[in-house]
Amino acid sequence: MTFLDKKQGKRILFSGYAKLPTGITASEVYKVIGVVLLIDEDTGMILEADCTLATAVARNHVSSILVGKSIAMPDQLVSIVDKTYQGSAKKAIITAIRIIHDKYRSYKEGLAPSVID
Repeated sequence: MTFLDKKQGKRILFSGYAKLPTGITASEVYKVIGVVLLIDEDTGMILEADCTLATAVARNHVSSILVGKSIAMPDQLVSIVDKTYQGSAKKAIITAIRIIHDKYRSYKEGLAPSVID
């Protein structure tokens, strides 16, 4: 175990995707939103967050409201997004977060698929 491992724990990257509503800039570019979270495996803490929204303000906002929260508490994340994000992609962001939570839970239970098995 390196110093970095002891200090930061095991960092796992999860992604979730959901269809964006038509008629918004992001849907014209991407069709789906991607939400990517870097999560501490032991604590479930979100260390970094990013998404494929069209503007830096929206991407930065989503990141700022998710970092420091726990993926193990998806209802809290959904509530935060619901209250603080009033853009058209809200439902897609929430769906992507729920998908990531399901992947995290499966990973923790040892059920996550591996491409090398």
